[in-house]
Amino acid sequence: MTNDHLISTLNDLIQISKDGEKGFRACADDAQERYVNYKEMFMNRATACAQTVLDLQDLVHRLGGEPTNHSTLGGTLHRQWVNLKSAITGRDDDAILSECERGEDAAVHAYRKALSQDLPDDIRLVIERQYQGVLANHDQVRALRNMARAKKAA
Repeated sequence: MTNDHLISTLNDLIQISKDGEKGFRACADDAQERYVNYKEMFMNRATACAQTVLDLQDLVHRLGGEPTNHSTLGGTLHRQWVNLKSAITGRDDDAILSECERGEDAAVHAYRKALSQDLPDDIRLVIERQYQGVLANHDQVRALRNMARAKKAA
């Protein structure tokens, strides 16, 4: 893998991680906290995503590249959709969590794509560790969404 391609891959992960941070912050703003303490969990996830961004930016600097400093257009549109959907549905926890899970689906896909490439061992270790965090975020959001749906149906 060329250095430029590696930097591009890391910058893609920076963008998706920035999307995650902003998305979790938007979800924290919209969560009603009727069932569990969503706000705290979302803010913790946002903080973890912010640290991921810093770690990835350090790797890009180490490789002599310029790290991206913005999220993706899709991430911006996704956050706007979360806000719109939350307003329309009266800030329904199920709707918020479903949109949050959709954002995490994108992160899982981005990390799988990165890990399918021929990465240097030291960078692969960082990305694999971060991928495990992405999977944990996804699973936690899905579990909360399922719980919200079950309580809503009860």
